[in-house]
Amino acid sequence: MTHGQGVRGCWDILGGQRMSTSHYTHGSSEDEQQRLTALNTRLNRRCLDAAQFAAGERVVDFGAGLGQFSRAIARVTGVRVLGLERSAEQIAEATRQAAADGEATLVEMRQADVVDPPFQPDELGQFDAAHARFLLEHLPDPLLVVRNMARAVKPGGRVILSDDDYDTLRLWPEPHGFAPLWHAYQRTYDRHGNDPIVGRRLVQLLHQAGLRPRRNALIFFGGCAGEPEFGDVVGNIASIIDEAIDDIVATGTPRSSVSATLDALMTWSRQPDSAVWFGMSWAEGVRPN
Repeated sequence: MTHGQGVRGCWDILGGQRMSTSHYTHGSSEDEQQRLTALNTRLNRRCLDAAQFAAGERVVDFGAGLGQFSRAIARVTGVRVLGLERSAEQIAEATRQAAADGEATLVEMRQADVVDPPFQPDELGQFDAAHARFLLEHLPDPLLVVRNMARAVKPGGRVILSDDDYDTLRLWPEPHGFAPLWHAYQRTYDRHGNDPIVGRRLVQLLHQAGLRPRRNALIFFGGCAGEPEFGDVVGNIASIIDEAIDDIVATGTPRSSVSATLDALMTWSRQPDSAVWFGMSWAEGVRPN
């Protein structure tokens, strides 16, 4: 996901529009877009199964990134999905991918800040569901955005949140140096006012936004060395660390130590007894009638 790079609210001097000024760790490079594409391939079916979208539902996807999950939703509902995304680079790649797949009509990618989404008069309070995935961890004020999601749905409509709690990641047998490196990676979030463990707060955020929480789950995407996709799982972990290396070094971790630990991680991934446990936190709330 690349999703609107967090949100310390301020006001644009020229237009008076509230804009985001916070930090999205992963960026929008070609390598990051490839990582996200692979992650979507691994997770989208599981997320669709959890969300149980129905035919005819009108959905807005907050922080739509490359629009791949937005299009997956539209294939289920038969209704064009509105995808809100701050990054022009991500929108351009989302548009290219949709056209290449013959699915340009499935999603409207609208450049927007999730802090103050530009809904049309006939949109606010009219969606059946609002969805956000891997977004809230990058926001200094995630509750503000969940409240915006609540405003977007009609009474009885659903707000669906899924996000990380990086403290739940476990590797075994643990690669040398990985625990302190992973701790340093989480501190890069703290230093920018974001929350690396926001996943455990999802039900609370729904409640605080005036919604009625009704489901709480964990979507597993770990694995072990005997699985064909295990290399992708470990590669995703290595990629997010590598992309954040400058921020990690800023916490006091030597660059050479990061590189050595990443090498150890890739060597570890080829051991026959290596295993990863990790899950994406998932929760759903309903707007009261």
